[in-house]
Amino acid sequence: MKINIYYGGRGLMDDPTLFVLNKMKEVLEELRVTVETFYLYDLKNSITTLPQSLKEADGVILGSTVEWYGIGGYMYQFLDSCWLYGDKEVISQIYMCPIVMSTTYGEREGKLNLATAWEILGGRPCSGICGYIADTSMLEENEDFIRIIEKKAENLYRTINQKLPCLPASNQAVKQKIAITKNINFTPQESEQLSQFVSDDTYVQRQKADIQELASMFRDLMGSSDRDDPEEFLQEIREHFKPQPGMNANYRMTIEGKKTPLIIEIQGGNLQCYYGSGGRADVEVQMARSTFEDIVNGKNTFQASFMAGDMRMKGDFKILRALDQALVFGTK
Repeated sequence: MKINIYYGGRGLMDDPTLFVLNKMKEVLEELRVTVETFYLYDLKNSITTLPQSLKEADGVILGSTVEWYGIGGYMYQFLDSCWLYGDKEVISQIYMCPIVMSTTYGEREGKLNLATAWEILGGRPCSGICGYIADTSMLEENEDFIRIIEKKAENLYRTINQKLPCLPASNQAVKQKIAITKNINFTPQESEQLSQFVSDDTYVQRQKADIQELASMFRDLMGSSDRDDPEEFLQEIREHFKPQPGMNANYRMTIEGKKTPLIIEIQGGNLQCYYGSGGRADVEVQMARSTFEDIVNGKNTFQASFMAGDMRMKGDFKILRALDQALVFGTK
């Protein structure tokens, strides 16, 4: 049995939908189910090819988060691609479990939208999960909530394993009478190749690395090497350092256009900043040069840049937030 998970959120660390999806994945893998996760925000440039990844799936989990209104653009793009390019015969045999968590309002409507869309595509919707979660810790620390998630994963497994039938829905009847879809413009061989490429995360990551290497090479050829000043930004960081008692943290920042990462080491009242490899980092971030310039010029903060999606982070979010208290670029 194979189940694909399609996550349509923004990938924030405190996204409750990610916690639910990861917990369901753990349960399914314990049941010896092959689970593959597709993060739509990371595959936004190839969403139109993702319907080909449904070919080997027995079931799918569609997960999204309502942050202000609706289930988000990435999930709508994926469903649009299934309608325009997906194989309806394949989709008609696939069970779908909707997972919609909300940090505002509208989780029930979001769950209903996913179920309705899958019915119109001809698929088989299953009972899903929806809830209002203002703080992810509410899920992590509540055994009853975790038990509900685990039971839902087990029920999905039983439904697919036993191939339980679904009653006909009016959505499907409407589709058969009035829906007209365009045929896919790819040949079967091209579609198969696209499916393999999109489903192969190693291939995607290799392509990204190749693009970054080419971009770096062209920047050097165009004379951008003068921007790789070994002292750039260091003086500004030292001038705006505000010692924080008891703060011990190491940061590694990969900035676009810089050949080596920027290392910031804070030990109480002592600050060291330099370009190099450094040792173990509590927080690693990646950002564009313009994003870091906005932070240094006092137009933005590290926390706000991450929340806006302008920065990628690996590590403890609390330690990243503490950096805004230690480096106050708005004043000297």
